[in-house]
Amino acid sequence: MMGNGSARFTMTAVSEGPGLWLIGLGPGDLKHMTAFAMEAAISCDKRYLEGYTAILPQHQEDALKGLVGEWERAMRDIIENPEGIIEQARNSRVAIMVVGDPMQATTHIDLKIRCDLEGIPFHVVPGISATSLAVSLSGLQSYRFGRQVTIPFPYGDYLPTSPLEMIMRNYSNGLHTLVLLDLDPTGMGIDPPVPMLPSQARDILEAMFERLEERGGDREWSIPFSLSEWNTILLSDIGTINQRVVSGSLSDISKISGGRIHCLILPTLFSGMELEAFEHHKADM
Repeated sequence: MMGNGSARFTMTAVSEGPGLWLIGLGPGDLKHMTAFAMEAAISCDKRYLEGYTAILPQHQEDALKGLVGEWERAMRDIIENPEGIIEQARNSRVAIMVVGDPMQATTHIDLKIRCDLEGIPFHVVPGISATSLAVSLSGLQSYRFGRQVTIPFPYGDYLPTSPLEMIMRNYSNGLHTLVLLDLDPTGMGIDPPVPMLPSQARDILEAMFERLEERGGDREWSIPFSLSEWNTILLSDIGTINQRVVSGSLSDISKISGGRIHCLILPTLFSGMELEAFEHHKADM
């Protein structure tokens, strides 16, 4: 049976009673946190910072307490088994603060469903997303992006090729691809995140390509150049004072050091002024 209808996606006034608040902090720097997000977090009795789908720089974590109050870190096991948090939200105001926009992760959608079933009010405070910022900062046209993908760390013999297959399909369909890089080498979401480096992303993509080649067979999609030559845009530490946007071949990009959290854009053929935007970012090499 569903709940009483109170657990909806609403911009609810913070003066209301108990429930679970999912609050977006924006990317990287707490200056991106909206006034409504700050007000909602301050008003809560208990605050958690979700710590495995994205992370804040250490100095921003240190500043968070001064802005909204005491908080605890919640890793995957707590978020995906949220009975304790949901029980707290039955009689008090509980916040789960998420870097970026909170409803971009499947587990967070699951929280809404669970609250619906329990009849517990559920509120979402959106945040600026690093994924939307990445598209804007690239200078490429937003309507020309296809499905985004995540490159996972390999686990033993496990190496899915579906991310590369989707990237190549996007290319063949005239669409750019935003490529997110994994934060969790263990795949468990328990240990502190260790963001993937550009060089690791290149190696994993090349391993995927080799596995596809081993399978053989006809494909409706392909790329007319070697993987290492693919025009690539690297976006590092989006939303922070250390933000960087650099373009070049995938081989060139993989040699760039520094930065904490990275994502890539693997474009299709450029149109309009997109080539000028790509060439402009080469100056930052």
